[in-house]
Amino acid sequence: MTWYVVRRLAICFLVLLGISAAVFFLLHLVSENPGRVVLGQRASPEAVADFNQEHGFDRPVIVQYISYLGQLLQGDLGRSYKLNENVGELLRQNAGRSAMLSLAGLVLALLIAIPLGILQAVRRNSLIDRGATAVSYVLYATPSFLLGLVLIAVFSQSLELFPAEASQSRSPWVVFTDPRAMALPVITLAITSVAVFSQYQRSAALDQLGQDYIRVARAKGLPERLILTRHLLRNACLPLITLVGTLIPTILAGNLIVESLFNYPGLGLLFLNSLQREDYPVLLAYTLMGGVLTVAGNFIADIAVAAADRRIELQK
Repeated sequence: MTWYVVRRLAICFLVLLGISAAVFFLLHLVSENPGRVVLGQRASPEAVADFNQEHGFDRPVIVQYISYLGQLLQGDLGRSYKLNENVGELLRQNAGRSAMLSLAGLVLALLIAIPLGILQAVRRNSLIDRGATAVSYVLYATPSFLLGLVLIAVFSQSLELFPAEASQSRSPWVVFTDPRAMALPVITLAITSVAVFSQYQRSAALDQLGQDYIRVARAKGLPERLILTRHLLRNACLPLITLVGTLIPTILAGNLIVESLFNYPGLGLLFLNSLQREDYPVLLAYTLMGGVLTVAGNFIADIAVAAADRRIELQK
């Protein structure tokens, strides 16, 4: 397992290096003159030239990237041009709230999707199975912003059960301390994930139900509940573990929409505001963070699956 982890870490480092280069050069192509963007169209050419020289934007792009990479290795993400704040500090201030929102939505989705997928597999082709599959397809095809708007219209405006705006508290624990205000954002995130998770869980459970160890367990007369919880559940969840890891960046993108829709002060809202202000250091750091989360999610999923099924480790 140690050698397996070392190899995975080496691959992760190379992937992150490639992501940082791709994002940096793409943003350079979008804005070849950062001084003009920051100072505005009315700034004099002399002021723009001085700004670019002061921040090193007049140097060749490969030199700029090497310098930026050196800053990254020291933990320096740069400084926001528009907010005049350290980008790392901005991310730190908002990361906790977004992480708790994502975690709450993910946990709720898994709590619904795992038993639902197993129930669909056990009652294959029944009315429950067909109905749940149809609903999942509809939810999967529905944009998250539309789901959020529907939830606001029904539960906030019509029934008046929950507020339309998320809590404005700066505490990362607001998801748990003010659940009523955070109910609609969490449910919106969870619904989009349930549609995917339940179908993966159903397929994995159907595959396991046809395995010999399930037939042997039933032949021994073990209770069906014991077979499903002790034998089927662990093996049927392996594909879902991998899926959760690969969907971490998707959850981050969902945060962007949900936070904007419910005006929740997190990383997603910070990104949208920075996009409108053309604050490239923040955009670059956010995009890189998405890449880091993607690589980290795949790494964690690989390790979790290898730990759950040691045969995978031996085959690598």
